[in-house]
Amino acid sequence: MSELNGQQVEAVHHVEGPLLVLAGAGSGKTRVVTHRIAHLIEKGISPSDILAVTFTNRAAAEMRARIAALKNAQVLACTFHSLGARILRESIGALGYGRDFTIYDEEDSEKLLKECLDSLGIGKEKGVLRQVRLGISAAKNDLIASEEVKEDRVLAEAYALYQRKLKECNAVDFDDLLYLTVKMLQEFPHVRAEYQNRWLFVLIDEYQDTNFSQYTLVKILVEKHTNLFAVGDPDQSIYSWRGARYQNILNFESDFPGAKVVTLDQNYRSTNTILQGANALIQQNVKRLYKELWSELGEGEKIGLYVGHNEKMEAEFVAKRIYEALGRGVSLSEMAIFYRTNAQSRTFEDILLLRKIPYTIIGGVSFYDRREVKDLLSYLRMILSNSDLISFLRTVQIPRRGLGQAAVDKIVLAATEKGMPIFTFAEEAEGCKLSSRQREGLREYVRTIRSLREKAAHLSIHELIAQVIAEVRYVQYLQEDPETAQDRKENVDELLSKAAEWEEEQEEPTLAKFLEELSLRVPAPEEEQTSAIKMMTLHHSKGLEFHTVFLVGLEEDLFPHINSKDDPEKLEEERRLCYVGMTRAMQNLYLSAATYRYMWGASRLMRPSRFLKEIPQKYLHSHAPLILEKSFP
Repeated sequence: MSELNGQQVEAVHHVEGPLLVLAGAGSGKTRVVTHRIAHLIEKGISPSDILAVTFTNRAAAEMRARIAALKNAQVLACTFHSLGARILRESIGALGYGRDFTIYDEEDSEKLLKECLDSLGIGKEKGVLRQVRLGISAAKNDLIASEEVKEDRVLAEAYALYQRKLKECNAVDFDDLLYLTVKMLQEFPHVRAEYQNRWLFVLIDEYQDTNFSQYTLVKILVEKHTNLFAVGDPDQSIYSWRGARYQNILNFESDFPGAKVVTLDQNYRSTNTILQGANALIQQNVKRLYKELWSELGEGEKIGLYVGHNEKMEAEFVAKRIYEALGRGVSLSEMAIFYRTNAQSRTFEDILLLRKIPYTIIGGVSFYDRREVKDLLSYLRMILSNSDLISFLRTVQIPRRGLGQAAVDKIVLAATEKGMPIFTFAEEAEGCKLSSRQREGLREYVRTIRSLREKAAHLSIHELIAQVIAEVRYVQYLQEDPETAQDRKENVDELLSKAAEWEEEQEEPTLAKFLEELSLRVPAPEEEQTSAIKMMTLHHSKGLEFHTVFLVGLEEDLFPHINSKDDPEKLEEERRLCYVGMTRAMQNLYLSAATYRYMWGASRLMRPSRFLKEIPQKYLHSHAPLILEKSFP
């Protein structure tokens, strides 16, 4: 207990009744959770009466290890889904399933759903499979049965048949692990009573991230004894797009009358200036529970603020500050660059490669390795080459033209046997056995490449890329996967911007030179990098901490994102996302923006993010516009 502050001790000593631990960023919440479990065991409560639930297997494993180290005791610490699986293994017979049920992974689930759509005659349209799959998943997370889906006939029919087929196969999908568990506990009082009596003390970590099914499961389990110890922070709720409901934590006191609330506001990570800036920002949100973080780590340096003329200057500023930090003894692995969208990594990758600064991208791939970027670059290569087999293989099936893999293999084999360049052969395709539909698909592909070759003579490179996007209906093609379409569309726009920006810098810009330069932009393999700066979207930053953080692209319509423009709820989540990013920094935090930014192939005037105006000037140090020295390291 000597390791804990007064508020932490108060939370740890709480035994019976509902308690909400409002745990600010960096306030030592994991220590509180594990010490509280140890305290319960000290009080004579059996470890088998205690249940701890978190969101990741890693967090659950860490919790188990800490409890074992403190008390040499085994407590059930698991994720929500593994808890659901455990309950179903024991009791799913009540729902008419066998206990030896199979858990289908995403691939298995999609195969079964495709069979259902085919049998209903509604599986032919592009993108329907994924849309229905997402619809079923959302319905299950909201505890909506197929017969309750009224607005979408296709979804209702597919959902009902899919659920029936799963049961026939004695199988469940990932969402069923919670959906069926809650359904069973609601419908069968004897099953409900068994689990309400089994775990007399329930702890939930990251309570602000619970969705409706997780929240309902928790309420059922603690209904009798209300010994719920919930830990979370509504200011760090950033996953509404995954179904998380921050209202669950805001409503804790009304859901559990008489609940006690303990606020952990001492931060052990960051300097006070960083925290005061973050506090001022998040206090602009209306829907939150009040707290104000503070630290004993000193005031520290002011938050750096830089507004560059354009995004290249912004990236150069970041590179310069990285070199300065290295000179002060900060390693690259202690630094990170956070951005709102994946597409923003491109400018920073270009500059870091130019300045020979190793980097790794967390939760994603390098810009030039992204599928949509490689698709469009392959089309550009086909404009220049008759012989590029790899680019032919990548483009001939984008969009779908009725050419399956077997047909493409025939074309490649016939071209190889005749010793002809692949596109030259495709123009005639003599001696290749193809159906009339396949032959027409190949003719359409050839017409597209010929058309682009004609236009390439009088179009700039970024105009040519725009023409490729239009002629192959690439944006519509991306919509076939609605889950990733927005992110991929932003990468497509960023490639247009890259081309326009590159053309401005060249005396004689040519397509061949552009493609050659991009092919040389390859970061060193990770295994060769002893130390590298981390780059990631803000959503991936949660739970991490770094000595020095660069939070970039703070401009209206970029951050806050344009999708939140007219929605107060979404705007508050964007602000929470900014708050999360700021509170990852331990010693140095830099916020940056650009006055002009290439977007959609043109340079556009950008407005500074409202978030910058919400941080008082007294916490900021404005850096002068960067003049690029010839002696840059």
